[in-house]
Amino acid sequence: MYSYDYLFAFTQSVFEKMGLPADEARQAADILMRAELRNISTHGLVRLPEYVRLWQNKRITVTPKFTVVHETPSTALVDGGKGLGLVTAPKAMKLAIEKAKTAGTGWVAVRNSYHFGIAGYYAMKALEQDMIGIAMTNANPLVAPTFAKNGMLGTNPIAVAVPAGDEPPFVADFATSPVSRGKVDIYESEGKTVPEGLLQDAGGSPTVDPSALRNGGALRTLGGDTDHGGHKGFCLTSIVDIFSAVFSGANFGPTVVPTLGYVKDKAGAEDRGIGHFFGAMRIDAFQPAADFKAGMDEWIRAFRKAEPVPGRERVIIPGDPERESEKRKMTEGIALGSKTVSGLKTLAEMFDLPFEE
Repeated sequence: MYSYDYLFAFTQSVFEKMGLPADEARQAADILMRAELRNISTHGLVRLPEYVRLWQNKRITVTPKFTVVHETPSTALVDGGKGLGLVTAPKAMKLAIEKAKTAGTGWVAVRNSYHFGIAGYYAMKALEQDMIGIAMTNANPLVAPTFAKNGMLGTNPIAVAVPAGDEPPFVADFATSPVSRGKVDIYESEGKTVPEGLLQDAGGSPTVDPSALRNGGALRTLGGDTDHGGHKGFCLTSIVDIFSAVFSGANFGPTVVPTLGYVKDKAGAEDRGIGHFFGAMRIDAFQPAADFKAGMDEWIRAFRKAEPVPGRERVIIPGDPERESEKRKMTEGIALGSKTVSGLKTLAEMFDLPFEE
């Protein structure tokens, strides 16, 4: 087990060694550590070596120019200047919130950025202002559209955070594919097969082999085949791609220049990074905030009272497991997988930093 403070300090040091200013290194570390606390380790410290590789390969700059290309009172298009998403995205979400303060709602599209960690981190920023927060992003083309052989879309997460009164906030944070790429990597590193319906091989046939992604295979859409609503998963993933990338002018779908060595690059594609989309909605632009939050309390309690199916103790409200994990890990410490520890040890040697086993 590692303490939160120990891992935070190490992560911040790595970002500073890359050349990020101290405040931005702290911000980036906060996002990765929040993923660890919320038990979304696929987007936590296991990603740190990937960010370092992007920096080594000059795919990202650690001092990007954050440029507002176009804006109206409630919207903005931002160019992230090929910066790390962990640096660009917080600024974009802050801009969306500022616009919502004056216009009622704020919407910001971002291009020329890269992986930004967990989407829920940004959506939850709006809660502090009595706002609903929305965040989404496109990603490496690993998801095969319905009836397609090859990966053409990202896992493309969506997060929506809604404040409540006495109850904890509603926080939905999920990939629009049935599983994240990071989770498949974990199955592979642990020598386990993947549950049926999540992957297809290079020929388009279903497979449970976690190495399929490294061998030309793809993730299936949420739902898998059409009998189980896979076409609806295709729609959902596509919506995120359009909002994040087509809106912003980032690389969309199959034109995303991969950040993974085993994903084939599309020859000649201009690298405009991936895209993000952020929204903030002031509750009192619709009704008094206290009335809405009381209504959310009533909504949440109605579902908490739902009778669970046999074998389950309760019905879970979106955000419950992550919040409970956060509280537990801050007290008990954070367990890291062997792959994550190995990656952090390599970084420690690279940057001449101490790292305890």
